[in-house]
Amino acid sequence: MSNRRKPRRSGAGRPTLLSEEVEGRLLAASRTGIAVELAAEAAGISSATYHRWMARGRAEVAAREDGQPPNQDEDAYVALFEKVRTARAMAAARAMANIRRVADGGIVTKVTTRKFRDPETGQIVEETTEDRTAPDWRADAWYLERQHRTHYGKDAALAVEITGLVSGEAAQEEHVDLGALAERLNHTLFAVQYPDPPQLEDGSVVDAEVVDE
Repeated sequence: MSNRRKPRRSGAGRPTLLSEEVEGRLLAASRTGIAVELAAEAAGISSATYHRWMARGRAEVAAREDGQPPNQDEDAYVALFEKVRTARAMAAARAMANIRRVADGGIVTKVTTRKFRDPETGQIVEETTEDRTAPDWRADAWYLERQHRTHYGKDAALAVEITGLVSGEAAQEEHVDLGALAERLNHTLFAVQYPDPPQLEDGSVVDAEVVDE
């Protein structure tokens, strides 16, 4: 596809609607990662206007990267395009980081502190325990399904090579229900039992003397 610009009217300059206030609202909404239509609505513009601005900025960036001289009339669109693209990329990175945290587990959900007297030293000891989440394979499944649709999407086709066939015979394809596969994995490969954290709700500690308040 050619990166040549479409001709524009001379003296177009910065568009009236693209004020600093509108740009600020659009960037703030984009940083949250919401749909572009909602970001446009939050900024007080139509989705058609948003897509038109982005298209002009994208076209100018491509043209400049292709070696064409910069068109100063498109500077506002270029700046907006790059800022919005960065804002949405950062929002996606934050969301993915949260998904990884859930998948990996270990998120602290509760902190319990108890004081007791050490029976050997007689010193007052303060002990803190933490409840943490277990790894959740469903977060990984969600990631794979959306980021690698060809191989892990719900409608993905799994090519199964049948051994022992006559050379040259076409391999068979079988559509796989990844939801059911994930459930089976949950009961087999991922069915790891995590021990419950120490229960100190009653204030008791093994081999220690509880200090009376």
